[in-house]
Amino acid sequence: MTKTPEIVSPEIVAEPTAEELRPGKGVTLLQRVIMPRAADPLKVRTLYFDEGESSRAKLLDRESAQVEPGREISFAAYFNAFPATYWRRWTTLTSVVLRLDLAGRCRVDVYRSKADGTTIHVTGATTEPGVTNSVLEFDLDLSPFEDGGWYWFDVTAGDEPATLRRAGWYADREPIDAAKLAIGICTHNRPLDCVAALSALAGDPLVLDQIGTVVVTDQGTDKVMDAPRFAEVAQALGTRLRLVEQPNLGGSGGFSRAMYEVVTDSDATHLIFLDDDIELEPDSVQRAFAFARFAKHPMLVGGQMLALQNRSVLHTMGEVVQRDKFFWRGAPKTCYGHDFSRQTLREAKHLHRRIDVDYNGWWMCLIPRTVIERIGLPLPLFIKWDDAEYGLRAGVAGFPTATLPGVAIWHLSWTDKDDATDWQAYFHVRNRLIAAALHSPFRRGGKLLKDTFKFDLKYLLTLQYSTTALHHLAYRDFLAGPDRLFALLPSALPTVRERRLTYVDGVTRGSSSELPLPSMSPVRAERFLKPPTNPLTIGRTLAGALVHNLKPRNRSLEPDRPQLNVAAKDATWFLLARLDSATVATADGRGVTLRRRDPHQFWAMLGESVRLHRQLFREFPKLRRRYRDAAPGLTSIEGWRPVFQSKP
Repeated sequence: MTKTPEIVSPEIVAEPTAEELRPGKGVTLLQRVIMPRAADPLKVRTLYFDEGESSRAKLLDRESAQVEPGREISFAAYFNAFPATYWRRWTTLTSVVLRLDLAGRCRVDVYRSKADGTTIHVTGATTEPGVTNSVLEFDLDLSPFEDGGWYWFDVTAGDEPATLRRAGWYADREPIDAAKLAIGICTHNRPLDCVAALSALAGDPLVLDQIGTVVVTDQGTDKVMDAPRFAEVAQALGTRLRLVEQPNLGGSGGFSRAMYEVVTDSDATHLIFLDDDIELEPDSVQRAFAFARFAKHPMLVGGQMLALQNRSVLHTMGEVVQRDKFFWRGAPKTCYGHDFSRQTLREAKHLHRRIDVDYNGWWMCLIPRTVIERIGLPLPLFIKWDDAEYGLRAGVAGFPTATLPGVAIWHLSWTDKDDATDWQAYFHVRNRLIAAALHSPFRRGGKLLKDTFKFDLKYLLTLQYSTTALHHLAYRDFLAGPDRLFALLPSALPTVRERRLTYVDGVTRGSSSELPLPSMSPVRAERFLKPPTNPLTIGRTLAGALVHNLKPRNRSLEPDRPQLNVAAKDATWFLLARLDSATVATADGRGVTLRRRDPHQFWAMLGESVRLHRQLFREFPKLRRRYRDAAPGLTSIEGWRPVFQSKP
């Protein structure tokens, strides 16, 4: 039930102090209303406001804004609306309090949405006439939000400017149990980015006040402690900061070390993982921590990913693992790449229903200590699938994951890179097989092996022999069993990189201008850009590609002269399978690779892929047992301790 708002009208009109604006005893801040930074582009403002061209708010600081006379500003926006459905589903709260500290005559209207995006006006109030400073409080019911919905509010100024001085969403009680927060950051040769993340934490007094420990696992040669401003940030963090240096053990090794330090040498009750190459909205830390403290049961709380190179875009809303072929994908009813500068939260109907997930990426993820003590540390996978496997393992143990809207970081989206075909291809495939052995409900992995073989064929047709070679190495290491996983942590990366460089397509060149001009006109290749769209044309195109690989390369072509320069998005199998050579731009646009057809290598690798997949199919049931038996030791503190204590 929505109660009539309480209106508090102080006799003395004075700027409230920071202490006065803190919630009183028995009240807990869940989510601050925050403003964009003054330097943010206009499109980024759409994450904070829903405002028209003629109704822009005047920013005063990160928590205050002024509304011009007669204008209205809506806070139906990603960072300032309240994701009520998630609090309804996962926490013990039955209501939430919206509290606004206002200056000037204005009206506040509160709205909510339903799971289908329908908007409902809930309540409203105006500040007292003749009173400059007012506090409005709205007690809002969470019961109508089982399937979806948000709360938000609009502010309409009267005849004079109105100022929102502070606002926030609160619980009318404190969590039952005391809690202490730790932050874990894994970094590798990104000292400036890491220091920027630490600075964001240290620069927000409210967030810093909640953090007891910050563990930075530095695994690079370009040290964080040598970065500009590190000394300043370290001083601000004080005794909270713990900088640990170790050899490069990948993300799983770096985050495992942070987890190890927190569990063995701190009293923290919750740990938040942060990637090193992110831009952080600090209130996301406060929000995730508050959500976890009110959760009905211990659970993982993840942040969503906003696109670093297009900052008004919500890149991913939440992830699941598709069990039949054991591959990650967007959760049901989600989409990738929603741009708030094009469609507001109020307009985006698909953003109002609750999304349930299997796991959350470790660009930002909160994990309670209880979970760590129950299920252990990450698997020693170096990179890829460690976060997904951990979320699946937690779910099996009764600890769900929620990816919480309004909790987010900016990160380079995976559409802006292609790590499935570079040196990381080995880890993608090996670790996917390991995770499937541990969690697939199918005795032989379902459609998994069919899918990996399909990708092998695709990469052979696109002349990426180095990627296929790394897949084969991944299959062999998976078949070797779990006993070598710890030993491979420091050695797998140099081995993989060395193997990749033995293939011409594994060498990145600065530009296609470093090579001779293409021998083929782009016009001749234009007709090959149209994809086959039905089984008949797909089969015919594939048969033609296989026949083409029965023929020797055109001897008139110079070894380093491509037939065509191909853009990354055009590097499809149905184009490249018709060529003898091409340069293809890398996904980040910083260079090119030369791909050169080799019929002997094609058929040898295809035969090896067939042989390995037969072996995988035959041995998968036995491997499932071996990996599942080994998992407790691979994820235990005792299993990881020798790795952390060994000398580099």
